[in-house]
Amino acid sequence: MFTFIKHKNIGNKILLLPRYLASGLIKIYQFFLSTDHSFWAKPEAFRICTYHPSCSEFTRQSILLHGVIPGSIMGIKRIIDCNPFSKGGFDPVPERFSLKRYQGKGAEPRKS
Repeated sequence: MFTFIKHKNIGNKILLLPRYLASGLIKIYQFFLSTDHSFWAKPEAFRICTYHPSCSEFTRQSILLHGVIPGSIMGIKRIIDCNPFSKGGFDPVPERFSLKRYQGKGAEPRKS
């Protein structure tokens, strides 16, 4: 007659809610304001961000993977590193929390 919801599932979804809210806010920023992701931007003709993924996408992915506070710290670190003197390049979100830059296969060694 009544369907009972397991408390573990509700708890997990409630704990993930801040991640999804922060990710949604970043997606809204990307859609309306970002020079690389917005509906009016033309990244194939003119790309601002020197990193791949872009700083906003890196932050969004790190928040979803590591949580709001650690992911935000990683995103802020990436934004600080993004400057005209940076080499940029491929820099994915690490599986474990780290403020060091990617130095994987096929990438030139970079200083953190």
